[in-house]
Amino acid sequence: MERQSTGIPELDSALGGGLLPGTMTVVYGATGIGKTQLGLQYAWAGREQEGEPGILFDMTSRGDSQSHQEYAERLYQWTLRVRPPALDEFQPSDVWQRDRARWDALHLFRQTGKRVTLSDLGFDEQRAWKADLNRKLHETIAFFYGNFVHGVRRCIIDGVEPTDRASDSFQYDLFEYVYHQILHKEDAWVARDLFRAGYRAEAELVAEHRYNHRQLGCLMLATSHEVMLEELISRPIASGDLFANANTIIYMGKVRDGAKMGRALHIAKHRGSACDDSIIPFEVRAEGLKLL
Repeated sequence: MERQSTGIPELDSALGGGLLPGTMTVVYGATGIGKTQLGLQYAWAGREQEGEPGILFDMTSRGDSQSHQEYAERLYQWTLRVRPPALDEFQPSDVWQRDRARWDALHLFRQTGKRVTLSDLGFDEQRAWKADLNRKLHETIAFFYGNFVHGVRRCIIDGVEPTDRASDSFQYDLFEYVYHQILHKEDAWVARDLFRAGYRAEAELVAEHRYNHRQLGCLMLATSHEVMLEELISRPIASGDLFANANTIIYMGKVRDGAKMGRALHIAKHRGSACDDSIIPFEVRAEGLKLL
């Protein structure tokens, strides 16, 4: 299967040709290190390779801006179509209409203003949050499925905040659902989850809009407590950790260059081919990330 370009030729070369579709890639690093720019470069590369740019699923819940729209406009003159949560009068069958289904981004929890760790919420708040999450899962399925049936083959999951324990994070629960129940699931079964009792009436259109989930690429951007690349590289990967299930892990952090600080990345894991295991300096320029 053809590898997916990251949009950065030097990084593609370091990855032995690019990322493997049908697998998960985790980009892990401190706030402001350049993860979002990398994600957008990967998303935009889909326009040339698959004919459609990738989509952005923003899991930030505290109202923090990931600057997706600003970066997309500056880098590519790309005006993101952001799907409103609880889209007015949206019906599952609307996914067959490109203008109703083809959105570039969804920020599901942008109005909640809450953190996403269980330890920050009381018992009643936890129940309310989980109820809100369950209501939004149907919107999530519609967003992803509606884009995939119209040719999108890559997605970026952004806004994953650091926690001391992954089990304490609602974001990790949501990501596990998205990855296993949408991205890593046969399309007809995703359609069943979307249409529910109305699936039989839509079955013919489902068959006409088939896609291969093994061609979907997923780039998850997660923020770390650690700032220095050396600390990230020495971070242990626990059994059952999200990172243990990733096909590819890219760390991005600060490095010392004499009396100055610079930025560098390291490919910590990449199943499927040989890859460059060196520490690769990079800069964040007006046109995006540039490996040095």
